[in-house]
Amino acid sequence: MGIYHESNTFVPQATTTADFRNGKYLTGEAIRKEYQTAHNEVGGMLEVMDKEGMEVIPILFASATPGGALSANTYNGLLKNMMDELDKVLPVDACLVIPHGAGVSEEFPDMDGHWLSLLRKKVGDSVPIFGTLDLHANVSPLMVSSTNALVAYKENPHIDMRQRGVEAANLLVDYLKGKTNPVQVLVQVPLAISIEQQLTANEPCKSLYAYANELSRDPEILSLSIQHGFPYADVEEMGTSIIVVANGNREKALEIGKKLETYILDRRESFVGVKNDIQSSLEMIDKSEKPVLLLDMGDNVGGGGPANNCCILEAFEESKKYKYFVCIYDPEAVRMAGNHQPGEWFELIIVGTGNDGIRTYRLKVKLLRVTNGEFQESNPRHGGQINFNMGKTAVVATEQGSQIMLTTLRVMPFSLQ
Repeated sequence: MGIYHESNTFVPQATTTADFRNGKYLTGEAIRKEYQTAHNEVGGMLEVMDKEGMEVIPILFASATPGGALSANTYNGLLKNMMDELDKVLPVDACLVIPHGAGVSEEFPDMDGHWLSLLRKKVGDSVPIFGTLDLHANVSPLMVSSTNALVAYKENPHIDMRQRGVEAANLLVDYLKGKTNPVQVLVQVPLAISIEQQLTANEPCKSLYAYANELSRDPEILSLSIQHGFPYADVEEMGTSIIVVANGNREKALEIGKKLETYILDRRESFVGVKNDIQSSLEMIDKSEKPVLLLDMGDNVGGGGPANNCCILEAFEESKKYKYFVCIYDPEAVRMAGNHQPGEWFELIIVGTGNDGIRTYRLKVKLLRVTNGEFQESNPRHGGQINFNMGKTAVVATEQGSQIMLTTLRVMPFSLQ
């Protein structure tokens, strides 16, 4: 079970029930049908429990594209539905949970800690609660005190979600069989790793995880997780943290966590990211012989951004030097494009954001195609998602031959299809 959302508190628009309906809002066996073979922690959990011959009763899983904090009505509705579904099957022997770790509602800044604590209260202290976290979790003491063991993704991009589900489920199985006595410790590091430095295959994170793996070889350590933190949530627990799960030895867990904290703090300068302005980025493009990606770190859909900033588009159009592809969320522009036939030229009006607030941008374009925006991704990608829906989508070409994709729904660009 889980209410899974990465909440950007700097976005004024609240995340609503409709956003979850456009994402995933599943109960019962619909959860199994969606995730049984997916590159997602739910699928990993099901794989282990089915292999062990343990009865699994899916409760509720709700996930929405990262965005603003959940409205009070939305969160309270999700919470009520989840607890009502759970009440139908109580008592249970154990719980597997899927919080994101960076969820915020209008009423509860520590949303994940809140619902996990209510779950603990409902099932009692004797029922084990094991689960997973996103690598970008802002972990609170309440999340940790409400659960027996939490395991975070180890890779960014998140292509190991299913493996972490397997890990969490195996920890639970070993506990249920009496093989282990897991105790977990949280170490909140007094820094936040810059989001630009969080690619786990590159330095400085590559060496950080190599050291963490070395510490994990201690026979008393069952699991070691590093949560980089989510900087777009202005909450008390924002920042990097470490969760260590040890076999009955809390002192050992704390010792290992502190060693890893010291490693990070001693190298803190290497975890500071560097951002470029648009003009300097264009100058870098001029020196490159290969295609270049320009990433707007303030309008990151995967971090809850609105996906409609036009600054990079405007810079490209003003220069007239570059052939580009840009994706923008603008339902009204999609509707406008839908009034034309493929091959027809028209004036496109995009209403988005810029450095000085709301911007209206006009340019002459040719309609290439309009689609329903639905596609599938068969390979492991960041987010573990298989089915994608951008809503009605229009692709247009500019007079210089560049392309703009306009979507009706905000979708994270995690597929290479």
